[in-house]
Amino acid sequence: MDIASKKPPLAGIRVLELARVLAGPWAGQMLADMGADVIKVENPEGGDDTRAWGPPFVESADGENLSAAYYHSTNRGKRSIAVDLKTEEGQAIIRRLAAQSDVLIENFKLGGLKKYGLDYESLKKVNPKLVYCSITGFGQDGPYASLAGYDYIVQGMSGFMSITGEPEGQPMKAGVAIADIFTGIYAVTAIQGALIHAMKTGEGQQVDMALLDVMSSVLANQNMNYLISGISPVKLGNAHPNISPYEVIPVHDGHIILAVGNDGQFRRFCRILGIERVADAERYATNKARVAHRIEVRSLLTAETTKWTKADLLAACGENAVPVGPINSIGEMFEDPQVKARGLRIDLEAADGTIIPGVRSPIVLSETPLAYHRPSPKVGEHTDEILAELNAIEEESNRWKEPGKPQKGPAAS
Repeated sequence: MDIASKKPPLAGIRVLELARVLAGPWAGQMLADMGADVIKVENPEGGDDTRAWGPPFVESADGENLSAAYYHSTNRGKRSIAVDLKTEEGQAIIRRLAAQSDVLIENFKLGGLKKYGLDYESLKKVNPKLVYCSITGFGQDGPYASLAGYDYIVQGMSGFMSITGEPEGQPMKAGVAIADIFTGIYAVTAIQGALIHAMKTGEGQQVDMALLDVMSSVLANQNMNYLISGISPVKLGNAHPNISPYEVIPVHDGHIILAVGNDGQFRRFCRILGIERVADAERYATNKARVAHRIEVRSLLTAETTKWTKADLLAACGENAVPVGPINSIGEMFEDPQVKARGLRIDLEAADGTIIPGVRSPIVLSETPLAYHRPSPKVGEHTDEILAELNAIEEESNRWKEPGKPQKGPAAS
């Protein structure tokens, strides 16, 4: 079968997205890439907050503002319906959509949808199989549950910023909102697990995703360093807490990344630099010893690396199986031959012919390839289309419920 004719893995799954900004929409975009029909519910007055988070803004050929680049980074592949949740009519539309959906994603504050009758307990009555994913800053319980959650604040609370930055400098956040993005990714994993359970048993459930839970859990070896030693890790700049030398090093015309992971690599690197005596010294011969004397190791190495150009040292290390890499700007990343070969950049055509660039999902599946069919929608762009489909689905469902009509599904077999 030609790959273009294969269906993506989540084809036939309908997702109702009542989420804005980043974590929830990131999860929705991932599900859309995998073929789910993601219906994004937006406020008729302006839509998702990130539509205004610019510059830069995407503009159509005739100069119309098509929302900020930020919005387009996380809403590809969705359909937009404009619904005012404060009205009874709007709430009724959401209940009808939830009854016909497999998944609902929301990131309101704790209890924010209960006043509209759109919380999990209310909606599971109209759709017992619904997988209802709630994304908040701090989860559905605990002393902080009612507080609003912000990526930046969670990066600080989680301990992440305490290990990020130069030793003598300020604690630093990451260059992107990683608490939101990690939470979106974990949410997709949890949603798919809950979907499998629903398909097996007919039982939906609430998925409780908290930014603080996620950001705290992804500290990986740094968490274990503390749990085993009882000592909180500290900022090391670009150095690694458990490996040396594993850091940014200076060269004559800039910097490169050196990622020595074992003693053999260290010996080969010293040979390249002409300082084999360093690798032979007991003080530096093992990783444990080098971590204990990391400042000395760095001083010995950088005295030599600054004599090399970036290109020459990268080439020499490549020839001798020493892990190194360049530090690209984002523009340089997009020009990298490997990034180009993998097709990371995609260009999607909007209904009016405007071409909107984007970055494909890193997920590559051989038998159920992901789908990139449409760019991010305008506010309410698909309202009429979605409501017409909903009416048709409900009419068909009611027709099959008429007396004398055979019932669909397992009971009819």
